Amino acid sequence: MEPRPVDISSLVDQCWKIVPTDVATHTVQTTQLIQADETRLQQLLEKRFRNSVEHGGDSVAVTVGDLDDGFHIEDDSPGIPEADRETVFEGGYSTNTEGTGLGLSIVDEIVEAHGWNVRVTEGTDGGARFEITGVERIE
Repeated sequence: MEPRPVDISSLVDQCWKIVPTDVATHTVQTTQLIQADETRLQQLLEKRFRNSVEHGGDSVAVTVGDLDDGFHIEDDSPGIPEADRETVFEGGYSTNTEGTGLGLSIVDEIVEAHGWNVRVTEGTDGGARFEITGVERIE
């Protein structure tokens, strides 16, 4: 890990371009500058965006926004049932028959490597919301 100042907004836009979709959309509601390993944070964002498209469909809408001590990534997909919210980070967990179940376990590893925390909850529009907290902001 090589933490340095990272502009989340710019990185989100960069990562979104890599996600294979024609009609899905993303909105950035943060201008935070945080201390992070940019390469690992890029992996986290790309995994989470791909997961949104995979489970929410090609027209899913993804939003990245601020939290008091971090940021959130949420979508308007069908969401994650409350009973599954802890197990989604386990390697091999997938509801997609063609999925490897590694995407969210990698997200969890990246969060832990930074010393952050992640939790899954319901999004504003009923989709999945991942809240990443314990993030060091640079003022």
